[in-house]
Amino acid sequence: MATVLKAAVREDLRGSRIKRLRKQGNIPGVIYGREKQSQPVAVETVDFIKTMRSEGKTGVFKLDVDGTQTDVMIYDIQFDTLKNEVVHVDFYAADMNKEMDADVPVSVVGEAVGVKEGGVMQQAVYELSVRALPQQLPDQIEVNVEELDVNDSVQVKDLKSGKNYEFNNDPEEVVISITPPDEEPEEPEVEVDEEPALVADETESEDVPEPEEN
Repeated sequence: MATVLKAAVREDLRGSRIKRLRKQGNIPGVIYGREKQSQPVAVETVDFIKTMRSEGKTGVFKLDVDGTQTDVMIYDIQFDTLKNEVVHVDFYAADMNKEMDADVPVSVVGEAVGVKEGGVMQQAVYELSVRALPQQLPDQIEVNVEELDVNDSVQVKDLKSGKNYEFNNDPEEVVISITPPDEEPEEPEVEVDEEPALVADETESEDVPEPEEN
């Protein structure tokens, strides 16, 4: 059974009304699509959080707006980090018969051999653009890094597209790489004269370079 999230139409768009909605435990939002006119709505915070956790960013569910149900996805979320709360959400009305593009989270699986040997894992991409029918969009893209050694990397072209979706990113784009561990600079060799000079030559004095921070 498809998940249903109830929403109410917002007709009063004044700032004071929006603040009142939030104080009452609701989140203001908007629903729109290629063939749907933008419509301001409001959803209960608790119900929205439950739906977001169960369906994820790319999941398709039904938004019930005063009795009219529409297949939607969560397109964008505005989050107040200071208050730790969602302050606005965009719902995209999906055409279930047409392919669409969506950003899908990258999930790293395992611990790389190179990391165990002291290397550092660098994740350059946290989301990948995927094209598919709405109901066939993956929840996440898993990247197994267990066999990666130092100086190894994973590019988009190394990832296997699913049977029902394909990547939009540049095939050469690096997703994960294992870089060598930081190396301490070698101490400069100091030549010792057989007879100490009476006066030090300041031009021969050099400061030992500090390690560069990566």
